[in-house]
Amino acid sequence: MEHPFYPLIEKWFAVHNRKPFHFQLETWQVYLSGKSGLLNAPTGSGKTLALWIPCLLEYMATHPDYWMPRKNGLQIIWITPLRALAKDLQKNMQAVCDELNIAWQVGLRTADTTSNERQKQKRNMPECLITTPESLHLMLSQKEHAKVFEGLQAIIIDEWHELLGNKRGIQVELALSRLKTIAQLNNKDHTLKIWGVSATIGNLEQAMEVLLGKQTTQGIIIRADIHKSLRIESILPDDVKEFPWVGHLGLKLIPKLIPIIEQSQTTLLFTNTRAQTEIWYQHLLLEAPELAGAIAMHHGSLDRAIREWVEDAIAEGRLKVVVCTSSLDLGVDFSPVETIIQVGSPKGIARFLQRAGRSGHQPGALSKIYFVPSYSLELIESAALQDAVANQLTEERTPLLKPMDVLVQYLVTIAVGDGFYEDQLYNQIRNTYAYSGLTEDEWNWALDFITTGGKSLGAYDEFSKVDIREDGLFYVQSKKTAARHRLSIGTIVSDPVLRLKYLKGSDLGTIEESFVSRLEPGDVFWFGGKNLEYVRIREMTVWVRKATTGKGVIPRWGGSRLSLSSDLSQLIRQKLEEARDGKATQVEFRLLKPLLAVQQQRSLIPAKHELLIEKLESREGYHVFMYPFEGRQVHEVLSALIAYRISKIKPISFSIAMNDYGFELLSDVDIPIEEALEQDLFSTANLLEDIEKSINETEMAKRRFRDIAAIAGLVFMGYPGKNITSKHLQASSQLLFDVFQQYEPENLLVKQAFREVLNLQLEQSRLSQTLHRIHSQQIRITYPRKATPFAFPIMIDRLRQRLSSEKLEDRIAKMQVQVQKW
Repeated sequence: MEHPFYPLIEKWFAVHNRKPFHFQLETWQVYLSGKSGLLNAPTGSGKTLALWIPCLLEYMATHPDYWMPRKNGLQIIWITPLRALAKDLQKNMQAVCDELNIAWQVGLRTADTTSNERQKQKRNMPECLITTPESLHLMLSQKEHAKVFEGLQAIIIDEWHELLGNKRGIQVELALSRLKTIAQLNNKDHTLKIWGVSATIGNLEQAMEVLLGKQTTQGIIIRADIHKSLRIESILPDDVKEFPWVGHLGLKLIPKLIPIIEQSQTTLLFTNTRAQTEIWYQHLLLEAPELAGAIAMHHGSLDRAIREWVEDAIAEGRLKVVVCTSSLDLGVDFSPVETIIQVGSPKGIARFLQRAGRSGHQPGALSKIYFVPSYSLELIESAALQDAVANQLTEERTPLLKPMDVLVQYLVTIAVGDGFYEDQLYNQIRNTYAYSGLTEDEWNWALDFITTGGKSLGAYDEFSKVDIREDGLFYVQSKKTAARHRLSIGTIVSDPVLRLKYLKGSDLGTIEESFVSRLEPGDVFWFGGKNLEYVRIREMTVWVRKATTGKGVIPRWGGSRLSLSSDLSQLIRQKLEEARDGKATQVEFRLLKPLLAVQQQRSLIPAKHELLIEKLESREGYHVFMYPFEGRQVHEVLSALIAYRISKIKPISFSIAMNDYGFELLSDVDIPIEEALEQDLFSTANLLEDIEKSINETEMAKRRFRDIAAIAGLVFMGYPGKNITSKHLQASSQLLFDVFQQYEPENLLVKQAFREVLNLQLEQSRLSQTLHRIHSQQIRITYPRKATPFAFPIMIDRLRQRLSSEKLEDRIAKMQVQVQKW
């Protein structure tokens, strides 16, 4: 590579016993030529250096006295999806500057940044600022923000695949459109460089198109020529007959995990929920008390100081095992981590690869991940994930289009800052991928909404947030409106949370209001590995003391269960066909052989071109089980659709249950499934009409509208420490929804709520594809006398909704004895 300071960089790599990879050299050359693009590289391969080094080389070339401190202003913005990543990035990137003697400062700007630090940055911005989408928008809401960004050279978006396909990604698109315009106004010959950093996804070209908008033709995709070695091993029970068909969270396999943990320097044990994290932490300590002091927990509800302590302790090698959720999924460089354990199926290939990459987080290092099945059939998912890794398969991320709530929030953000002129901002926004199809009518509706509140709310001053000056400038005059808006910037809307504190005053974290509302003084619960007694709630704070009893409940947090991705679903159907034909050679299937033999004996194992339907009668009533293997989310809608279509043949009521593999219809009268199949039960004709009749779409849209209303600024979430209660938020948003439905049915936020229900919650496109696939399949109906291994987990899922965990465990044991007579 030809650059006057490249020998210095090469020497720096040599000091660290490394040489630049080919993809890093290629990225440096492309970046220094002024191009934008997308870097695709596996976790732990040196992605950060691939883009940080050329930022420094560009500066060194134009400032030969690069070691001399000067007020350069902001040169680089580095956007990260997680605050936890920001701290680690800052440390590593600042170390490179210091070791190369480059007088640059790398700063942080997140929700955790103190007001003193923000004021310090305002007086003298660091050369590189690591920030989040929300914090960047907060900067855009400041007066004279263009001066802060006038010298900007590049914007790098880390973990772009995690932002693509959600509203935080839309925030990034809008911010980029603004910053590109500012750069061009300051220097028409200067094109701001935009780079994304992404792990492998199935639609890289589209990911770059979303990132760059109308600059896409100038963009370049660089794929790292590095194959990341990954070893996957399932933790298997000695005998599947002794392993639960369902439930128990894999806890029976803990004795097999202890030796793995002991042999590794540091292990991250991933669960899929915060509640599971709490449970596994307790059971690991019960099984191995010697881990006390060397085991920790990490999830999003723990206090920030606790999480930071855990992150530092991992990096320093002081912890043997950390039980965590997705809070440690991304990018943090924990060199001591040798081993990953995944409890339960992650339900997606990309998520599994992301977690596996937390180990061996160095170029050339081996990543090791152990898969712990929650119940027997999840061993099939383990085998499917191994095939996905071997064939380098991963899912696509579908970008969102025209979310009006994010647009409305952004318009007020810019109006709170320096204001905007209609035509100029419209053209900027149309340059983004998300809003390239924004019509003038939609644009005018958005402007009317922020200035008058729209047709329905025009009589209420609080909804008229933006004023229009005589020269056409849209701006916010009210200081109260501006302050409240800055507090509300962001697109992550969750159930209101309360601070959790000891009576003596130290912070523990946050806990959801919906859980606390069920507690009485004296009740005991587990949090952060501590057994706590609930004392009282006062001023949005839950006060607790250490409990004297060893028993307590596990908090429940909001959020839907993970659902199978379409790619993993397809692999599972393929693996089942291989098992049926005796071609599945993986160790998981050797262990599953007795269970699958029971399935084949009582019913059958379907081939890829077959749909299995089981019909049986029990003391509970008449059951019909169907197994599309398309994931819980699709099955939720499909089961309601099928139930509605059957009810048109014969008046009948159903109880419905589902899991990722199939669903159950239960009735007290015989279900005419044969007759329904003759009437084209899985037809795509009148699909939308039948969906609307089979589910309460309006109620689902109302629930969806709560988040939309919060993002669009229709409801205020409250001041710090004085959050609005969830009941109040829900009531306010539902009232607004009803008003719009009655007086302004064309309201674009209401339309968005219904669109999100169909596209995101009900996965309409995937449902339609599933029906098309089933339509071409051979329907196989069997009539087993007892519940099959496929049916049993679905029946348990139905019971889980109405039984406590202890009662459920007893019930499962009794049912398993009844059906498991081989």
